[in-house]
Amino acid sequence: MKTNDVVIKIDGVDFSYDGDLILKDITLAVKEGDFLGVVGPNGSGKSTLLKIILGLIHPLRGMVRVFGQPPEHARHLIGYVPQHADLDYSFPISVRDVVLIGRLGKAPCLGGYRKDDRQAAEEAMQEVEIYNLRNQRFGTLSGGQKQRVLMARALVGKPDLLLLDEPTTSVDGRVEQDIYELLKKLNEKVTIVLVSHDVGFISTYVNRVACVNRSLSCDRTEHITGDVIEACYSGPVHMLKHKCEL
Repeated sequence: MKTNDVVIKIDGVDFSYDGDLILKDITLAVKEGDFLGVVGPNGSGKSTLLKIILGLIHPLRGMVRVFGQPPEHARHLIGYVPQHADLDYSFPISVRDVVLIGRLGKAPCLGGYRKDDRQAAEEAMQEVEIYNLRNQRFGTLSGGQKQRVLMARALVGKPDLLLLDEPTTSVDGRVEQDIYELLKKLNEKVTIVLVSHDVGFISTYVNRVACVNRSLSCDRTEHITGDVIEACYSGPVHMLKHKCEL
């Protein structure tokens, strides 16, 4: 799938909250087929960058294009997985119905979900290997299972770009590895931008790393050194390589 087509183009972007400059002169290009990891310390602007790409917030200055369009015009081409489920765990909603929420922008306003919507939900659940959980209540699932459901919800609209905001924060190492293996497989047909706190773990899977700490530097994974990471985090960082168990 990898081509030279630019999916995300950001040029000279500044962003501030209440007068405090969070992002400064951000320039980034993400090409079709990329698996980009975005790392940096807490409060460095990583999640803000995702929101700008989604068109949920707008920069003070600079240009942002997603598939050659302003971000708000390209949302139908984007799947988004938030850091935490935006659902009330006590609400009795099934896994299937959570996934179907991802079809709301494509389903008709009246008459409920169509056959195509339900078929797309089944395919998405199978893709992330939770089809057997389709009738279970979402709130009863483990942290890793919940994240897979949110991934299926993001994929059910058949996006060309998948954005994930620290999807493995609340899971253990074994589940984290399983999720990254799944993302690596999904990357065969969808461009991925992943915010993570674990640069050592994601370096096994991503092909490029963007270090964000108000400003941004980006390079291929094999060129990311300890010095680069320490400069991003403004201090010593232990960068550990995680080997996958086959």
